Amino acid sequence: MAVLIEAISIVIRVDALLAAFDNDWARFKRTVPNDSLCADVELARVGFMAPQDAEQYVKLLESSGLRFIVDGSSKDIVVVDQMHGPTSPCDWIEFGSIPLNNDERKRVAACRLKGSASKELVTPDGWTFESSLSCSHGFVPGGAEDKSLEFLRSEGGMDVYWSKLSHKEVYVARAGGKPK
Repeated sequence: MAVLIEAISIVIRVDALLAAFDNDWARFKRTVPNDSLCADVELARVGFMAPQDAEQYVKLLESSGLRFIVDGSSKDIVVVDQMHGPTSPCDWIEFGSIPLNNDERKRVAACRLKGSASKELVTPDGWTFESSLSCSHGFVPGGAEDKSLEFLRSEGGMDVYWSKLSHKEVYVARAGGKPK
């Protein structure tokens, strides 16, 4: 199987995850700060829109015993960018773009364990293509600090900015914004 990749995705080997969390999937799920988790039997994925939130989550996973970069290569965890793929060398995943339900107009980024034969895609609960970052996304190379964005407010787990380019409000979901 493959897991959906959107924005900045933290991809974790399920075998390493279960070992680090003493085979307690529920305990691992409590570490996930938003509703972006999706997993198959080989990989788990948690997504973020802000790099600092992704970095903080990787540190939390490392404090639980998972290994990020060892000798320059991803070991148990890899950060995968929706547009560019893995951000560090990783010999245990395959990254690419696939058509959703064989519809070439609906392409999504996905990641699977290297050598996996399955082509099925898993997505977070409630995910739909029409309301996804795969359908419509924006990327600010300088991040939220970019001069084309003006911070307005934080609300409901989102940072809200005014885009000087599109003359519209844009939203960046933040970790910890999971509805209670």
